Amino acid sequence: MPELQLIKTHVHAGDTVRVISGNHRGSEGKVLQVIRAKNQVVIEGVRMIKKHVRRSQEQPNGAIIEREGPIHISNVKLLEKGAGKGTDAKTKAEKAPKAKKAAKPKAEKAPKAE
Repeated sequence: MPELQLIKTHVHAGDTVRVISGNHRGSEGKVLQVIRAKNQVVIEGVRMIKKHVRRSQEQPNGAIIEREGPIHISNVKLLEKGAGKGTDAKTKAEKAPKAKKAAKPKAEKAPKAE
């Protein structure tokens, strides 16, 4: 059985994107998940679907819940890069190269008195 080839994606979790084609054209939101095996993304508040949930301890009578559905990755355009998973501004600032301080001119030594 051949392995699936995962493509490099132009969006990642945490990025802000706009849907450029399909039924949800014009919608904007934050990427919650990228499903690379299927070339799909899940965007916060876009393509809300109703999912029937069977009885469980959390839902003793069962329920119909609303959640985001996936959209093909070719239908979204990147608007703004997000922090991504596991990174924050503090670690990015630490990794950034520090600017070199300007060298101070050395003070001239006074000639020795003989």
